[in-house]
Formats: sequence, structure tokens, C-alpha cells
Amino acid sequence: MLNVQEVETKRQKDEAFDIRKVVFVEEQNVPLEEEIDEHDDHAIHFVGYTLERRPVAASRLRFVDEFGKLERIAVLDEERGNGFGRDIILVMEDVIRSKGYTKSKLNAQTYAEDFYKKLGYETVSDEFMDAGIPHVTMVKDL
Repeated sequence: MLNVQEVETKRQKDEAFDIRKVVFVEEQNVPLEEEIDEHDDHAIHFVGYTLERRPVAASRLRFVDEFGKLERIAVLDEERGNGFGRDIILVMEDVIRSKGYTKSKLNAQTYAEDFYKKLGYETVSDEFMDAGIPHVTMVKDL
């Protein structure tokens, strides 16, 4: 079980950014200037900790039009397959509902499309490239 916390301190934000850098910049070769962008200043950030308090997952949430938009969902490679991606998404969806929104949206890397479908997301776009990686847009009614 992942202990997902909304970022409140500089340390938590640094931990979230470190996870994103490992997953997106180091593993997937996304340029750092694309990964850390202008939206980070206004987004709600999350970091997920193991029972041993080790930070292993991160994400951010923004509100765009009528959607809570899930972004930058990352789990360290050695912790994938433990349900931590699901855990952080469920917390994000709870926050979306708590802010009065009833729809969520995300741009999924195509390899993860089935993962999001299992969580109730529906693909609503053709494939497109973002940071050199194929993606699709997916939505869910909460």
C-alpha cells in the first residue's frame, strides 16, 4: 500500500521532482525543460511513500476547463507492478471530486493505455506525439 500525500513542503516537492526526473528524463529521455514546466508552479503535486517512508511515486494535478487533469504520473522502475500507480491515481481522483469536479482527463503514453482502461478511463483521441513519445487522451466520469 502506498501512502500518497499532497505536497506541502519543499522536501516533498523535491522528492516528487526527483522521481519525475528519474522516470521521464533519465529513463525516457524527455528533456528536463519539457518535464519541469510552467504548470508546476500552479499544480497540486503528490508524492507516494512506501511503508518504509521511501518516496517511489509522484504526480501532479491541474484543473483545465471542466476536468481535473492528471499529469506526470511516475513510479520508480523497481516499484512498478505493486499497484502504486493505481494508488496515486485514486487519491488524485478523490481530490478532483473534493474540488467539485466530476470528470478527469489524462494524456497516457500508449504503452500504459490498458492500465488506465482498467481504472475506468476511455480513449477519446487518436495517437499523438508528446516529448517524442506516443500518447492518447483519455477521460473518465467520476
